[in-house]
Amino acid sequence: MELKVQKRNGFGGAQAAILRAGGLVPAELYGHNVANVHLAVPVKDMMTAYKQAGESEIINLVVDGKTTPVLIHDVQFHPISQEFQSVDFYQVDMKEELELMVPFEFVGEAPAVKNHGGILTKAMEELKVKCLPANIPHAIKIDLSILTDLNQSIYVRDIPKSDKYNILTDSNNAIVSISEPMKEEEIAPAVEAKVEDVKVEGEEKVAARAAAKATTPEAPTKEAKK
Repeated sequence: MELKVQKRNGFGGAQAAILRAGGLVPAELYGHNVANVHLAVPVKDMMTAYKQAGESEIINLVVDGKTTPVLIHDVQFHPISQEFQSVDFYQVDMKEELELMVPFEFVGEAPAVKNHGGILTKAMEELKVKCLPANIPHAIKIDLSILTDLNQSIYVRDIPKSDKYNILTDSNNAIVSISEPMKEEEIAPAVEAKVEDVKVEGEEKVAARAAAKATTPEAPTKEAKK
């Protein structure tokens, strides 16, 4: 997909705020042996590109009519509104391999959950791979339907080999697992505190302090010292 952007002359917090107010996202384009370029991206176009490509798919950035293959390398969101604050684009060399994280796409349902009450836990959400930019997978599918029994897991080593990319993540890492359901006796009942208990405890502490004070000799006064 293509994403049209425009150059901007300056940078900094004040200019970034003006851009955002005008419906633009401040951005940077950089890469190996490539000079940084300050950019501005229409927020609606950025939303579409990020939704379709994420951070693991090549997009064609159009700057002044010139097309450059890039990855959306880093995105900053507002902590409350979750609106785009800034974007980094990494210019790639289509002949050089990249190391990057590719998300998993979990498909199907685990029979162990429905048939045995198992608890499904996703231990990983993405996988580290190495490949040429043209071979970057959009996502790696994990079929949950093979999880038929309790205490069963799918590991990185279970992912089918591909001639388009090499997996760099440890092959012994579990991606998703099925654990046994918790037994009733393992679930500790909540302890309900009663007002009377708190009151009694308070009175006992007061009585204990009074008793301790009565048996402890008082410090001599100045007159007694004389």
